[in-house]
Amino acid sequence: MRIAAARAGFPLAVAAVAFAFLGLFLLYPLFGVFKASFLDPTGVSFTLDNYARVLSRAFYRASLTNSLTIGLGATLATTAIGVPLAFCLARLPVPGKPVLLALAALPLVLPSFVGAYAWVLLLGRSGIVSQALRAIGIDGVSIYGKHGLILVYTLQTFPYVLLPTLAAFKAIDVSIEEAGQNLGASRWRVFWTVILPVAAPAVLSGALLVLMETLENFGVPFVLAEDMPILAVEAYKLFIGEVGGNPASAGVLGVLLVACTTVALLLQRYYLGRRRFATGARRTPPELVVGAGLRGLATAYCWGVVLLALVPFFAVVALSFMEYRGPVLHPGFSLDNFLRLLDRSQRPLMNTLVLASAAAGGAALLGVPIGYVLTRYRSRLADVLDIVAMIPFAIAGTVLGIGLVISFNSGWLILTGSPLILVLAYLVRKLPFNVRASSAILHQIDPSLEEASINLGVSPARTFLTLTVPLMMGGIIGGTILTWVTIASELSATVVLYSGPWATMTVVMFQALEGTSAGAASAAATVLIVVTVVPLILVHRLLRRHEMSLL
Repeated sequence: MRIAAARAGFPLAVAAVAFAFLGLFLLYPLFGVFKASFLDPTGVSFTLDNYARVLSRAFYRASLTNSLTIGLGATLATTAIGVPLAFCLARLPVPGKPVLLALAALPLVLPSFVGAYAWVLLLGRSGIVSQALRAIGIDGVSIYGKHGLILVYTLQTFPYVLLPTLAAFKAIDVSIEEAGQNLGASRWRVFWTVILPVAAPAVLSGALLVLMETLENFGVPFVLAEDMPILAVEAYKLFIGEVGGNPASAGVLGVLLVACTTVALLLQRYYLGRRRFATGARRTPPELVVGAGLRGLATAYCWGVVLLALVPFFAVVALSFMEYRGPVLHPGFSLDNFLRLLDRSQRPLMNTLVLASAAAGGAALLGVPIGYVLTRYRSRLADVLDIVAMIPFAIAGTVLGIGLVISFNSGWLILTGSPLILVLAYLVRKLPFNVRASSAILHQIDPSLEEASINLGVSPARTFLTLTVPLMMGGIIGGTILTWVTIASELSATVVLYSGPWATMTVVMFQALEGTSAGAASAAATVLIVVTVVPLILVHRLLRRHEMSLL
């Protein structure tokens, strides 16, 4: 009886802490945004005029249409690129696969804001490539507008589709392919009618992440959209204009943004819930035997896509060492951009390091126990906790930032203007990554080890800390570093929540671009790239040492 109570006490305690934290810093702020959308500018009286006023204006309807059009376009493009790339890497003899996979993941951890700005340096009106094309008589090439946004999103987010689809292709039982071929179907028909439908859950999961990323992203449209209205950007602008009273109109756009991502999530769950995809895999499929022509084509495609996605990041590093006179680039090596940046931006760099470290550590401390409870203790309470912990996936950083300001700008708990509100926003937004990463690691650890410890009288909490966590340590460190990297490049919540002393490097870039200081922006982008890539290299070496120590 005592052992059963102890076993139940630990997951209940974790769930209580998780619900309290997420209820206060996620659900309560979201309710604040929802409530603000139904109150008049004084914040007192209920009204539907906010929705009528916003939706009656063609400008805001266009912002919704543009966001959905660009999001769906980028989702289709990433799927069209990522699925063939995943199949080539999973089934065809493409040389350099380990290097390709490592490089293909880089766009996920490098700042999207940096990538968008790098494309401006290449294909903007005064970009290097644009000027070269004009010199040979080719005009009208531009990265701005819908097509440019879709291109940038596609090259930045295709790994969301590539990585899960690659794993799905490798997990398909080869016997179902053989059965299709034995019935007379060609390889091409087997792929379309057997392999791709079985991999559909992985493809749709990746596509959903792409759609959510494009809908909530603030930095990329800020750089590339120009005068074209985009929902996340317009919500921020309205919030800045309404911050003196009740942010009613910004609340309306925030609700619309949440509604778009929620509908997409529900549609995906509905589709997957009505179909079965399990194959009972026994043998993983081997590489296909193909001719030299197809092998060369697959190799060129894989390397071409990955290197094209990395071009802007190499470009921005090179351009940051060139001379700028205002927004105009002049050839010639120079360190002036970095000197000007460091003269005024040492504090933002330290802020980025401190805030990202605090938030990543907090996400690990909360996310790992939640992932443990969700994996080891299946119950209705765990199912509800799983849903609540995944809500940040569907929430734009701009919307969460607005909600936190609404909720904690006055009253019993005032957080606005402090660094803590930034840490909380980052922690909430990245918590799902830690939860999912922890769950994935735990599926590889035999639960009988923990059961044996508990049966010997060790409490579940102590077993978790002294046995399970050390076994998970490699994955925890890797997940925490990846979380840290994505936080360091975060802009959409930061631009809403930061106060003067707590500006980050992304804010420095944001302000530099607003002031047409291209040199400072490119130098800040290079610093941000170094800040995000170096920890990845260090953690890779650390994890290899950890793995060797376990052998």
